[in-house]
Amino acid sequence: MSIVVRTARPTEFDAAGHLVAEAFISDGHTERDGDYAKLLRDPRDRAEKAELLVAVDETNGLVLGSVTFAPPGSPYADLAQGREGEFRMLAVSPDPAARGRGVGELMVRAVIARARELELPRVVMSSQQRMTYAHRIYERLGFVRTPERDWSPIPGVDLFTYALELDDSPA
Repeated sequence: MSIVVRTARPTEFDAAGHLVAEAFISDGHTERDGDYAKLLRDPRDRAEKAELLVAVDETNGLVLGSVTFAPPGSPYADLAQGREGEFRMLAVSPDPAARGRGVGELMVRAVIARARELELPRVVMSSQQRMTYAHRIYERLGFVRTPERDWSPIPGVDLFTYALELDDSPA
């Protein structure tokens, strides 16, 4: 099966929002009725104020994953400074048919490619400490921990940060 990562089409917004919220909820990263889950369920604002990317199975059109890329100046950039790009809300469908197919890595590679297109010097991101599987993907692609930038959006949620210097990255 072939998977492509591209800008989400308006007809895919609902699927992308549902997928991201359900992935974060099922993995224990947010509460079903919490404010963050509500934000995750509504990707329209992200598509308007950042870049909403989706991973799609080309054989059946199913949305398998989604990530938000925040270029410089986007209000969705929590961590990025200056000319840094940032990605957030990366999620792979909790459906077992979507897991283990490299969807997460494909989306990170697409973010890196987009940042290179924009000639950005670096890509940054935040991740919950317990997302160790995702951390391995980031590190394999050349991201390094930036503990001096770690932060907490709300009490009790501590985020690790990572950065990728694009001039040094083979990804």
